[in-house]
Amino acid sequence: MKLLKRHISKKVFLLLTLTLSAYTIYSQKDSVYIDTMTSYFNQARILKNQNNLDSALVILNKAQTLAEQKNDKKSAIDSYHQLALLYLKINREEAAEIFWDRSKTLSEDIEYPYGEAIFKFIEAQMLYRKENYFQAIFMLEEAKQLNNDRNFFNNVLLLEADIFVKLEKYEVASKNYNSLIVNTDIHEKEYLATLAHLGLANLHYRTGDYEEGVSNGESALKLAKQNNFFNEIKEANELLALIYEKAGKYNLALQKNKNLTAIKDSLFNIQKVKSEVKTADKIQFDFMSNTIKKQEKEIEELTDATNRSEIIMILVSAFLIIISLLAVSLYRNNQIKLKTNDLLQTKNNELKAARDSAISAMEAKTNFLSTVSHELRTPLYAVTGLTHLLLEENPNENQQEHLNALKFSGDYLLNFINDILQINKIDADKLKPLISDFNLKRTITEVIDSLQQSASQNNTEIVLDYDDTIPNQLMSDPIKLSQIFMNLIGNALKFTKNGEVKVIAKMVKKIDEDITLYFEVADTGIGISQEKLSSIFEGFEQGSIQINREYGGTGLGLTIVKSLLGLFDSKIQLKSELGKGSSFFFELKVKSNQNMSEDTHYPISEHNFEFKGLHLMVVEDNKINQVITKKMLIKKEMTCDIASNGLEAVALATDNNYDAILMDIHMPGISGEEATIRIREFDKTTPIIALTAISLDDSLESFYAAGCNDVVTKPFKPEVFYQKIGENIFIKKPIS
Repeated sequence: MKLLKRHISKKVFLLLTLTLSAYTIYSQKDSVYIDTMTSYFNQARILKNQNNLDSALVILNKAQTLAEQKNDKKSAIDSYHQLALLYLKINREEAAEIFWDRSKTLSEDIEYPYGEAIFKFIEAQMLYRKENYFQAIFMLEEAKQLNNDRNFFNNVLLLEADIFVKLEKYEVASKNYNSLIVNTDIHEKEYLATLAHLGLANLHYRTGDYEEGVSNGESALKLAKQNNFFNEIKEANELLALIYEKAGKYNLALQKNKNLTAIKDSLFNIQKVKSEVKTADKIQFDFMSNTIKKQEKEIEELTDATNRSEIIMILVSAFLIIISLLAVSLYRNNQIKLKTNDLLQTKNNELKAARDSAISAMEAKTNFLSTVSHELRTPLYAVTGLTHLLLEENPNENQQEHLNALKFSGDYLLNFINDILQINKIDADKLKPLISDFNLKRTITEVIDSLQQSASQNNTEIVLDYDDTIPNQLMSDPIKLSQIFMNLIGNALKFTKNGEVKVIAKMVKKIDEDITLYFEVADTGIGISQEKLSSIFEGFEQGSIQINREYGGTGLGLTIVKSLLGLFDSKIQLKSELGKGSSFFFELKVKSNQNMSEDTHYPISEHNFEFKGLHLMVVEDNKINQVITKKMLIKKEMTCDIASNGLEAVALATDNNYDAILMDIHMPGISGEEATIRIREFDKTTPIIALTAISLDDSLESFYAAGCNDVVTKPFKPEVFYQKIGENIFIKKPIS
């Protein structure tokens, strides 16, 4: 019995020994496989970050093949995900979607939260590339709920930061980038820090903080060089070239551009790109071919198992052949598409650069002309003001002739500057129609009256044909309408001698408060040739050099009319015949206002005002302008106090009572607007008239909002200057 027990015990021991040995051998094989897969993924990550993409693709392809051989669906899913991310890195979205979609198919059979998280992360990458930023953020939030792996979380933070930059949420993006600069990632610490520095450099470039942009850009470049991050070296040089250029450090910008050119033109880079394309195409094609072969095998097995008929086999084979041909065709088409996309991308970049250059040139031109026209107004005010004062002091005959010539030249230069400024404002989208109550007949009549002297000089009659069915009370922008009629009628008078200029205003239709009006300005002047009709509305265009020499002018009047009418969604039209005259006409939509009072009185002229004894304050920082303005007031027996800046103006207004305040706007210290606001805190009644050499960035509305009663632009005509003073003191115009 003891011998039997001993014999059985030996057998059990031997069986256990064999079982443990087999388990140990299996465990060792399983451990080797896991180590191999881990090594593959780590190698691929390092190669990808160093932009050695073709080698990374080969490694991941090995990992995917091994995982499928072992029927390890999780590792296969990870392989497909990493392949998809690599294809995204080389901008092969279609190929990325193939591997991404394959991972989705495998995921349907197992529960794998990490795989689902990476799947959603890749989807967020694709949405980001398609500029669906909010959907991408939503997808990243879902991904974060599925996995808390540190490397995965850091990559999510980076993508979120890039999206927030696109959404101009710079503060949130900055927090993400800064947290990644000091990351403790065990796999991609330096790579993530490099990308974070690049992201911050781009963010500061966008926000104009070029010093911080340079600091982060150089940090990124240093890290990239230390770790052989080839693509990031290129990106850092490219970004630093832009930032140095914006910061005015052109030598450094040039150096970075030279570095960038050397990188792009290097033989290594060219061969590398070719190798990447070749490897990517081969892996994609092999994957598609293997998929087809698997399908063939599955169909063959299914056919053998179910004894399919020979006819079905033939059909299946034919179908597979067709699929194979389609796959080859798709591969070739994809190659053609890639080449076409590269060409289109190059051309698109060239067009974008040309567009950006044109926009920059337009902005530079606009700012230059605005600055020049503004700066010219101050000395021009001295010229016109002193000329007026000298003409008032009974000069002798020779002096009278010279002063009249000087006055004409000053007025001409002023009109030219005003035209340039008007065109600049329209081009820069600084002008908008303002809706207010007005009387149309009065507006047109005032323009005609102001041009009667020019008409008399040319022995030309201005005739107004006004439709009395047009309501007296209308709502639109009377100032811009006055400018339109001033330019059209003035232009007609300039080219018409011993003739007639006819101004027509008719009502086309009226539906409730909506009114459509027809306007026409016709003359019997020199006319316009047919070949010049299409270009007459272009800037500085006057028909011919001879016309310009004979009649003068800038050629901007009709350009201004066309641009102003564009603000009202209207279009100027022209009929003309050389030697017989021209006709300019347009339609305009306005609204009637039945609540407006029936006030048809015309403004009081300056001769109705008695200025003697008035005491004003003149706020002006320019000494010459102070003298001119003071003398112009003395001519009308007025007295004044002078304030050289805004703070002096507030102090004088606090201690004294004035009949009116003439306020310069552009001054050192506090501006005229700020001074007006402070004065209005304790004085609501004294009229304040803004005197300003108005520029492109100035807004009349802001003057009125500050508390000004009226605005006079420098240099001004003396009669306008006195008129505004009288209106605001004696009529007491309210603060707008």
